[in-house]
Amino acid sequence: MSHPDLHLARDAGIATLTIDRPAKRNALTLPMWQAMPGMLEALSADTALRCVILRGAGEEAFSAGADITGFATERGTEPRERAYNEALIAAFLSIERCAHPVVAALSGHALGGGCGLALMCDFRVGGPGSRLGIPARNLGLFYPHEGLDALLRIAGEAVAMEMLVEGRTYTGEEALARRLLTRLVPDDAVQAEARALAARVAEGAPLANRFHKRALRALRGPLPITAADRAELEHFPRSADFREAVAAFGEKRRPVFRGE
Repeated sequence: MSHPDLHLARDAGIATLTIDRPAKRNALTLPMWQAMPGMLEALSADTALRCVILRGAGEEAFSAGADITGFATERGTEPRERAYNEALIAAFLSIERCAHPVVAALSGHALGGGCGLALMCDFRVGGPGSRLGIPARNLGLFYPHEGLDALLRIAGEAVAMEMLVEGRTYTGEEALARRLLTRLVPDDAVQAEARALAARVAEGAPLANRFHKRALRALRGPLPITAADRAELEHFPRSADFREAVAAFGEKRRPVFRGE
């Protein structure tokens, strides 16, 4: 499965997957989330590859996350939310489980689900102009456990609370200090450094690289998530706050939350 807004290119053992909706700040629609796992699985099966780069088209955004303009038809009911969450989680895990190391080239904003995609990557290269945040609280959204796990593992609980509860969005320098970025370079060098990093990875023994990525993941173990925990993700579409947030986004105003 592929999608016209997800472009794949291969060169010298390196595959580059580009989220290509620059006019929408590379926001992802439900069909794009659904297409990503199949594309990553195909890359995993390609033993000629050595590394994967994930990037957004243009310089404004890696990805602004989910395309909120599609929520009216893609989300808002429990069945739709279940399908959406399954697609989102599958996309996240397809990057984490990719057999090859994955490098995120973070030019511009990486927000919400876009930040989640970046956190699933093995390396994250950004610049001072990069912006990382998860503004789920602004829409009354519940962020999936897999994304929370990556954030907690990389940056710790204090940073997770700042991002999710306080609503902090970090600059590139702040993100580096909190380990959200693994490399900080000038903004105009982000794409070149991501490519150079991928080339260095590709010089190594591929079997060793794949083993170490797989072994480090195995040592973390499975998430302690119950069926009830998973089902809770589907509850927020019932809330008046969620409906208010989506309406406010379309009307370009601040939402008024009532905890209902």
